[in-house]
Amino acid sequence: MRQGNYEGAKASAAWFARTFGPNGFWLEVQNHGLPEEQAVTEGMFRIGAELGLPIAATNDAHYLKREDAEAHDVLLAIGTGKDLDDPKRFRFFGQESYVKSEKEMRDLFGKRSSDVLAETARVAELCEFDFEKRYFLPQFPRPAEFASDQDLLVHLARRGAIERYGDPLPEAVEQRLAYELDVITRTGYAGYFLIVYDLVKAARDRGIPVGPGRGSAAGSLIAYALRITNVDPLKFDLLFERFLNPERISMPDIDLDFCFERRGEVLEYARERYGRESVGQIITFGTLKARAAFRDVARTLRVEMGDVERLTKLIPSGPAFSITLTEAGEKVPEVKAAAAQDERIRKVLDLGARIEGLARHASVHAAGVVIAPGPLTDYVPVCTAPDSKTDSDAIITQYDMVGLEHVGMLKIDLLGLKTLTVLHDATRMVAERHGVTIDLERPDLDDPKVYALLRSGRTAGIFQFESPLATDCLRNMKCDRFDDLVATNALLRPGPLDTGMYLVFINRKLGREKVRYPHPALEEILAPTYGVIVYQEQVMRIASALAGYSLAEADVLRKAVGKKIKELIQEELSNFVKRAIARGHDKRTVEEIAAQIETFGRYGFNKSHSVAYSILSYQTAWFKTYYPAEFMAALLSSEIGNTDRVVQYINEARELGLQVLAPDVNESGYKFTVVGDKRIRFGLGAVRNVGEGAIASIIAGRQAAGGGGPYRSLVELCDRIDLRLCNKRVIESLIDAGACDSLGGERSQLVAALDHAFSEAQVRQQERFSGQQALFGDDAPVAPPPATLPDVPPWSEHDRLTREKSVLGFFISGHPLAKYRAEVELFGTRTTATLGLWSEQKVSVAAVVTVVKRQISKKSGAEYARLTLEDFHGTAEALVFPESWAKLNGVIHADGSYLLTGGYITRDRGEEQAPFIVDGARVLDDLKPSGAIGVALRWTTARRPEPETARAIAALCAAHPGPTPVFLEWSGTNGSGNEAVRLRSRSFRVDAADDLLAALRDLVGGGADGVRLVRS
Repeated sequence: MRQGNYEGAKASAAWFARTFGPNGFWLEVQNHGLPEEQAVTEGMFRIGAELGLPIAATNDAHYLKREDAEAHDVLLAIGTGKDLDDPKRFRFFGQESYVKSEKEMRDLFGKRSSDVLAETARVAELCEFDFEKRYFLPQFPRPAEFASDQDLLVHLARRGAIERYGDPLPEAVEQRLAYELDVITRTGYAGYFLIVYDLVKAARDRGIPVGPGRGSAAGSLIAYALRITNVDPLKFDLLFERFLNPERISMPDIDLDFCFERRGEVLEYARERYGRESVGQIITFGTLKARAAFRDVARTLRVEMGDVERLTKLIPSGPAFSITLTEAGEKVPEVKAAAAQDERIRKVLDLGARIEGLARHASVHAAGVVIAPGPLTDYVPVCTAPDSKTDSDAIITQYDMVGLEHVGMLKIDLLGLKTLTVLHDATRMVAERHGVTIDLERPDLDDPKVYALLRSGRTAGIFQFESPLATDCLRNMKCDRFDDLVATNALLRPGPLDTGMYLVFINRKLGREKVRYPHPALEEILAPTYGVIVYQEQVMRIASALAGYSLAEADVLRKAVGKKIKELIQEELSNFVKRAIARGHDKRTVEEIAAQIETFGRYGFNKSHSVAYSILSYQTAWFKTYYPAEFMAALLSSEIGNTDRVVQYINEARELGLQVLAPDVNESGYKFTVVGDKRIRFGLGAVRNVGEGAIASIIAGRQAAGGGGPYRSLVELCDRIDLRLCNKRVIESLIDAGACDSLGGERSQLVAALDHAFSEAQVRQQERFSGQQALFGDDAPVAPPPATLPDVPPWSEHDRLTREKSVLGFFISGHPLAKYRAEVELFGTRTTATLGLWSEQKVSVAAVVTVVKRQISKKSGAEYARLTLEDFHGTAEALVFPESWAKLNGVIHADGSYLLTGGYITRDRGEEQAPFIVDGARVLDDLKPSGAIGVALRWTTARRPEPETARAIAALCAAHPGPTPVFLEWSGTNGSGNEAVRLRSRSFRVDAADDLLAALRDLVGGGADGVRLVRS
């Protein structure tokens, strides 16, 4: 119609009318004030009259209100990456694409409004939608001998309970089992339990590691009996009502953890079991948070980015506390002032507030899976994968997790957990190397050596406890029991941290603070946590003990407090107070307890989840205690693609006395492997440019029957591997990584010989593949003749390490900082691992500057720099502002080693990774010559040199003159007590080389402690 082809439009309308029949096809008219709409509307009325077709009026609605048009326009600009004033960008015409009222629609169509709106109403009346809440569960394929899902569940649960507890069942188990089965039967969730049981059983049957439990499901005895979980709810006092409440029926959540590497097999099993068209993954939407909305709107309005970054960081946006843009404009003084002074900032806040919370992008939920009774398309809208990481054949729901729950679909979280992979790999290595079978299903949770490890702060690699705060918490509380792990897992959350609950817990555990209970009746409930309300289950038991709530009623109170809706909280707590007073309790005491429930209950954690995950924490600590080599090898393998993590864990392995060796084509597997009591061999899977096929070929070549065994030369390596999988780039990467060092020669020689060795091997392999035989008919492959390596000089240490890092991501056979270990230890107050922690004080870090990125400030036009730093712990970023960079740009260069000093900006306080601002730099090579480092000779009254030894020390110092001052440190006792003295030699300054230090230690005694380097 817009093209003026009236007859074509009429013919098309006639075809649709015949195809869809009466009450199946309408013509549509709209009026948004667009010029071309008038011609279309007139044509529609004409076709309708000529063909006798009904005409309905509609309005294109892209936003709710007319005043949202500008915010919608900004959103379009953000989505297309254009500035708001770009004349060529995509935009909507006018402000009419909002949801109009009936009166507004009548005004648009004048005298024709009655009939076109009547048809609109008729279309609406023909639409039928059932708002009744129903659940759509797939039918579990049960055996024919069971009449119902309930019968099968009862059979499986009783059999499982007997396996767990023995026959006959203890009375407490019998009662709990009967109660849970009754609730599950009444709520109609037997089929749900069977489906989850089936998925877990399928995983176990296939040898796929399954977690001990996750979330509130660990509180179910049925789940324990079915081996869905491995946590005894009776032993740990876990509540079924926290999982499934018979008085507020809603679909329970059973979340499952599987081995990270094999989660896909469980998903594939579900597709095979219930039909590929019935199993889908779940979409998730990233929303515009306050900071993102502010930043994106500011960009479209061309606000100076320096101002944008400054103001953005002032908007609180943490897990514990965040505010909206509207609140930021009212409550943050700097933002409020900026809005008052700058109209553009005010506009950014206004428009940002309107788009805040809207979906920004779509991706696939990491764990969510939905299973329908039939094809998913019969129940929910679906789409193709919104991101490249998802299987292109996967079915993705257009509803997110919340939407699916509202429409009654069965959703299950199938999470891939790396820790399960680590535990499985460590268990396998222990069995292979030591012949010891470890049963992860029945951990002994009372081993004092494990808690000693946790108390010592060796928490790298320990599940849930790797953060500095968690490490300090376990150390400070003198962790010595499993309950400490459970409580710490619950306390190290934003709410308890903000309220200081964890400090109260620690002080009471150690006896620094008296344990107090709000009421004598609560002592039994709160005694395990020293009177502190830590768990949601404790809130439920308090309500039961004081106010006579059933545990199901108490769960309603728990949910109300957790939702943080003031009116709902007040209503439920008022009922609690009334019922407690009615039972004879003092009003004031009960009101104080209600206030505590509101405060602590709001942040209380699910004990069921905390117990289940603490079991994993304990198991990782147990392996680290008893089999550190196998545990660290498994841990390193789990992070094989994460350079910073690998560096961190290599350092931890070295702290444990383990040696991490470079990869080796004769020893390495795909993953990290243990090759001796205290040696871990690097995995070939961590070498860049080397794929799984190439690694499989290398391993197969050395394991082959007859011609297998170690590779003895580069020529032999090329000859025995499949060169279709291992090209020259692969082999050169292996050489650079040090994986070919065992073949003899320098790495530079191996690279120089590669072309010839590869070409010769290609010819021989092609002959073998084509079936050519040797001259005398010998079928056996002839070993290639040894080749002399080219006479080329070895690479410098710098070149060797640079090439090593390019394929591994870090240094393994050495480190540019290795020769500066003394400087690093003496002068560095931070490492790259801790550089992001904000501090009021100046800090220093000794590191290699691997990247110097010069940039120009848009605000001032001055040059500044972004630095990438690397030390023994990993990498970090740093900034050098223009004023400092003007002084340091001639000092700091890429690949140089420096002692960098600086600090942090006040506005970055509380940031997860606060930027480190460099304001000073010293070349590490200059520290010793400058006299900043001295040699200290230490002795005590019990260990002091004889006169002839003292003369030998003086002669040795005189023979090694240099810039380093010499100190004498003496400690002992005098008449008034202990005394320590440091005296500086006026006679001697030495060259503090390693040979001198070794000679001095031989004379002074006491090893490294007798002679050490110190800051002058």
